Amino acid sequence: MITNFQKIGLGGGCHWCTEAIFQSLKGVVKVEQGYIRGNKENAYFSEAVLVHFDPELILLNDLIEIHIYTHKSTSNHSFREKYRSAVYYFEENEKEIIYSILSTLQKEFNNVIITQAIAFQEFKSSRVELLDYYSRNPQKPFCKKYIHPKLEVLRKKYTELTTLT
Repeated sequence: MITNFQKIGLGGGCHWCTEAIFQSLKGVVKVEQGYIRGNKENAYFSEAVLVHFDPELILLNDLIEIHIYTHKSTSNHSFREKYRSAVYYFEENEKEIIYSILSTLQKEFNNVIITQAIAFQEFKSSRVELLDYYSRNPQKPFCKKYIHPKLEVLRKKYTELTTLT
């Protein structure tokens, strides 16, 4: 059986955190950590990941929902240029699908979700020593403070979708 993997770009927080979250999901076949730039007003690079996934095992809707719940998707904080809250699409028809998913998720939040659907333009990988940061350094203070709580969200809210025990 030939499987057609899909990919989506996700940004919103530190790419070490985002990488660890999506590496912990069933159906995700590869996570590339780095920087993504979009088009027009989003033409500068911002920390993000490319998530390659098997849509027969995990849905785009699930990936976006997990993304929204594991970063500050309602906060327009001072680091937004470095950590743009975004879902990057590769095909124009994906934009409407993403906004529909975000609109449905909005009903679960009191504050406005600021995450944007942005056309993907370019990806730059992080330096080699930064890749797989959490899997190589789970006990570092940064990981304990920032990544562990996000993985706990997966364990509690998305048990059936995670590889975490």
